[in-house]
Amino acid sequence: MRNAALVLGILGGVLAMFVGFFSFGYTEAIDRWGEVEGLFEQVANVDLIRAASFLAPILAIAGGAMAHARALWGGVLMWAASGLIYVGFGFNVFTMFPLGFCVLGGLLALAAGKPDEAKAHF
Repeated sequence: MRNAALVLGILGGVLAMFVGFFSFGYTEAIDRWGEVEGLFEQVANVDLIRAASFLAPILAIAGGAMAHARALWGGVLMWAASGLIYVGFGFNVFTMFPLGFCVLGGLLALAAGKPDEAKAHF
């Protein structure tokens, strides 16, 4: 379970990074070259999009990397990344896989316990 959480967190973070690159780039392009009415318009909350573009991939990759050694912390970080992806970008065709990977990776990390220990995360 911990290995699956590791892989899902890292994949979710890499996919979220692509969404973040395009989202941050879109907001920056509109700021530099202006809006084209009816075609390219600035988003309502630019700071939220930019923060989610930066933080969500970092949290997902860090959570995935931590999932093997510290499953509880890794799961919480992956769920935090999922929340940022959802709040920042919503649920659409570009975010469904990063969201799904981070949510499932976080669930697997939180459910994982060491087989030879009575306590799962301590």
